[in-house]
Amino acid sequence: MSAREWIGKDFYKELGVSSDATSDEIKKAYRKLAKENHPDANAGNTAAENKFKAVSEAYGVLSDPAKRKEYDEARTLFGSGGAGGFGGFPGGGAGGFDMSDLFNQAGAQGQQGGFGGLGDILGGIFGRGRGGAAGATANRPQRGADVETDVRIDFLESVKGATLPLRLSSPATCSTCGGNGAKPGTSPRICPTCSGSGLVSRSQGAFAFSEPCQDCRGRGKIIDDPCPECGGEGVSTRTRTLTVRIPPGVKDDQRIRLAGQGEPGRGGAQAGDLYVRVHVAPHKLFGRKDLNLTLTVPVDFTELALGTTVTVPTLEGKVSLKVPAGTASGRVLRVRGKGIQKRDGAQGDLLVTLEAAVPAKLDDKARSALEAYAEAMKGHDPRPEITELLEGR
Repeated sequence: MSAREWIGKDFYKELGVSSDATSDEIKKAYRKLAKENHPDANAGNTAAENKFKAVSEAYGVLSDPAKRKEYDEARTLFGSGGAGGFGGFPGGGAGGFDMSDLFNQAGAQGQQGGFGGLGDILGGIFGRGRGGAAGATANRPQRGADVETDVRIDFLESVKGATLPLRLSSPATCSTCGGNGAKPGTSPRICPTCSGSGLVSRSQGAFAFSEPCQDCRGRGKIIDDPCPECGGEGVSTRTRTLTVRIPPGVKDDQRIRLAGQGEPGRGGAQAGDLYVRVHVAPHKLFGRKDLNLTLTVPVDFTELALGTTVTVPTLEGKVSLKVPAGTASGRVLRVRGKGIQKRDGAQGDLLVTLEAAVPAKLDDKARSALEAYAEAMKGHDPRPEITELLEGR
């Protein structure tokens, strides 16, 4: 879709966000609407399917900073598709035409690098008839929109990597018509009104204005017998199964890009990309910090005081760790090379945190032993700095 075709559509309204919405707000709104109107969840619901296509188209433009900038500039220049759009210029003056407004906006566009300044504006609007660059702009190939989907994997799959089948329902090139929009056995014909340029000229006083051809909707071609599957759009929603390779060491909420697996392009342009967002389920024992695995191991006070050897699990098996006498609760022991290993050779460690376990209940024998220990340690102050501060006041 060209910038000229964007002007008649309010992508911000389609997603339910304001024109100054942040990228995160746009993404959040798209994901919510796409989920609500996804064809898998609304089988046979044409309205939901159309809404799904509309929000996908809007997100494809607003999620791309360059496309969004061009879209915003086009709406500003041509009146956001309203009455002051292609039929005239924004501002006052006779007949809705204000030359000072035109030059002011042209200067602003030139400074921002959007439409290339006044020369491009005059070249694109005045006196270019049905051919030339204006027609090429209307019918230029348009890269397909990017698509995003989600997968959920367990913790071990995120560490080791996995290959998963992904079932995806999304707009794709119509398999019945091959994308040309015409019923099999027929072909689109060149629009006689615009001679295939997608634009027509309209005079207003001494000036001529180019606007999208109403007969072919700016496409340059007319489909007399539309494809029964896609209704002449050349794009239909279909379900396909892809194989996604999750690399070792993938993080929760990380996106994996599959080039060319998004929505099909228009006019022979390349397809968009598919982004797979990975959600990793937590492990009941292990945690993660970058490439390191973390593990908390409860130990008795006597094991910390007297020293011991503890056996802990790893992802491949188990290892034994020596705990020196007098080890404090909270100390971290490092097991080299037992963390996450990536394909590039980078590898993390296993970080084992020792945590003193305090029994909730004591039997008589254990209580007597602890009381005897407390009596023997009566002269030992475990918090001398605090005691010194308190006595100094």
